[in-house]
Amino acid sequence: QVQLVESGGGLVQVGGSLRLSCAASGSIGSINAMGWYRQAPGKQRELVAKITSGSSTNYADSVKGRFTISRDNAKNMVYLQMNSLKPEDTAVYYCYAQVMTHYLPTWGNYWGQGTQVTVSS
Repeated sequence: QVQLVESGGGLVQVGGSLRLSCAASGSIGSINAMGWYRQAPGKQRELVAKITSGSSTNYADSVKGRFTISRDNAKNMVYLQMNSLKPEDTAVYYCYAQVMTHYLPTWGNYWGQGTQVTVSS
């Protein structure tokens, strides 16, 4: 009932930048938090950044000062600006959103399919 689609991944050199976008669509009543997780091969999926409906943000320590999360509530979109990229940022990045649908009066978590970010040394 809810779909999240990421875009903007790719190959970038160390120190470069990428901007990820995620669009949420479907039976959306409202969206609370939105954010980004990432998962590297053989590693557990980890939270990168999140942003609440009131625009409060939280970042993983490893990306603080380099990544910026933002959202467009009118468009149901969330973005991740990634600067000063490092090889350890290489991962599949997944968008998520806490969504209240038209059918269920509770918050549910929804995930995108992921977009690959590769940072070369």
